[in-house]
Amino acid sequence: MHTSTTTWEYKSVFLNATGFLGGKLDQAGFDRELAALGRDGWELVTVFDTNWYEGSTRHVVAVFKRPSNR
Repeated sequence: MHTSTTTWEYKSVFLNATGFLGGKLDQAGFDRELAALGRDGWELVTVFDTNWYEGSTRHVVAVFKRPSNR
């Protein structure tokens, strides 16, 4: 449990989307990335895509946080 005085550090991970119009993500690779970061104490906060052109997606951004050791 974290108190109100907990400070956080954040990490953003950019994942490439593939496909003719983007939007396809390597699910197995994403799962491996999530598992590795989880082992290091990172908690997933949100995931969003970036708009490249007319709604196509070229990047998926995952934002993580963990308590800072400061």
